[in-house]
Amino acid sequence: SWSECENKLLYVAEKIKNTSIEKSVYCEDWGESLTNKSVPVICVVNLQSGSISVLQGVPHDVSPGQALWAPSSQSVFLVGWYHEPFRLGLRFCSNRRSALFKLDLDGNCERLSGDNLSVSCPRLSPDGSTLFYLQGRVFGPHNQCLSLQQVHCVCVCVCVCVCVFIWVGFLPSAGETVTWQTLQQPVMTFDFHWTVLDVTTPPEEDNTHYSGLDFGAVLVKPSRPPIEAKTPLVVFIHGGPHSQFPAEWNCTTAGLAKLGFAVLMVNYRGSTGFGQDSILSLIGQIGSQDVKDVQTAVRTALQRDIALDPNRLAVIGGSHGGFLSCHLVGQYPEFYRACAARNPVINAATLLGTSDIVDWRYTSVGIQYSYDQIPTAEALAAMLEKSPITHAAQVRHAPVLLMLGGRDRRVSPHQGLELYKALKSRASPVRLLWFPEDGHSLSRVDTQADCFLNTVLWLHQHL
Repeated sequence: SWSECENKLLYVAEKIKNTSIEKSVYCEDWGESLTNKSVPVICVVNLQSGSISVLQGVPHDVSPGQALWAPSSQSVFLVGWYHEPFRLGLRFCSNRRSALFKLDLDGNCERLSGDNLSVSCPRLSPDGSTLFYLQGRVFGPHNQCLSLQQVHCVCVCVCVCVCVFIWVGFLPSAGETVTWQTLQQPVMTFDFHWTVLDVTTPPEEDNTHYSGLDFGAVLVKPSRPPIEAKTPLVVFIHGGPHSQFPAEWNCTTAGLAKLGFAVLMVNYRGSTGFGQDSILSLIGQIGSQDVKDVQTAVRTALQRDIALDPNRLAVIGGSHGGFLSCHLVGQYPEFYRACAARNPVINAATLLGTSDIVDWRYTSVGIQYSYDQIPTAEALAAMLEKSPITHAAQVRHAPVLLMLGGRDRRVSPHQGLELYKALKSRASPVRLLWFPEDGHSLSRVDTQADCFLNTVLWLHQHL
């Protein structure tokens, strides 16, 4: 963050560890993608003098980040994440206890937000009079509906900011359909087209606590499908589970469409963008509600588009998307012909002690989490019951490609190895790709290229 005079730069750095004294002392970090990030400090570099100073006064029980200069550049705003009894993974998790602080250059620190909340993304208004930030609950779903808060920088009072207007489309008076409209013409056009599918939950699959929730999917098809054959369909499932496929450019989807595949991107109940009830409906229902939603979306697409080939179906996804992919080929063994899963959750019970987000292991199966939680036989049984490993014996007709990151701290690569061994022992076709230097997202450039190439070859081989 630049100061108003542009002579000072604010940044976050890792404090140097005293290796001679603390070499063997265990130091907690913030988990996946933040390995060895344990003691962050706020630094200021003076570009005129070349000096670097570390700001003092940050509470010892928080890790600071997302810092920016306050008006006049005599103090900074920052988010501090509490260490609690121990730290939980921070990456992709907006539900960690945190607070908004104001720290002046003399080391005086003031908390601006409430207690036992999760805050993030502070931003100043252009005139510097108001600070905005997001606020949510602690624990529960890792991504959920957040409130927009504002701090008036002069009087330092906090209130909820209610947006006066926002457009996400045009809603007819009946409220039954949504009309999509782009805000600008695309700069480039590509050789495929897409449509939005509104999917209605069958009555027998309705959630009694959150009834009447529909969901959606985006179907992308090649503009020039095969003339003498139907188009193979790849079902693409997002992870999270509380994330979504927006109706925007996706390089994997675009690449598959250019290679002749139709792609169905499913936003099952529990995806973000459909309201808090949709998110909460998935708690305690993983492995069943989300699996059925994806299957319903696929059947809906096949019914509405006769150009799709029901005999050439594949399913792909990562993390929770991999979890669902492996569930689908086990629960519907005659339906799919190929599967490609990246760092999938296979056995939630054995993942409990190795994941950096142990809270989600309990929350996902409907058990309220607390830091002093001790595993019980009932909790472990609930986790196992909702896991794809329980259906591994039924995986017969869909060869499985597994792609695992050796440094994954969110979903241990041993999860994928469990399924690999279960399938190998039953002579079911399976292939495993191991990326020793990559983590949960498999985001290194060479890894992404390798995964996409091998996935395409796998689909061509088995569809």
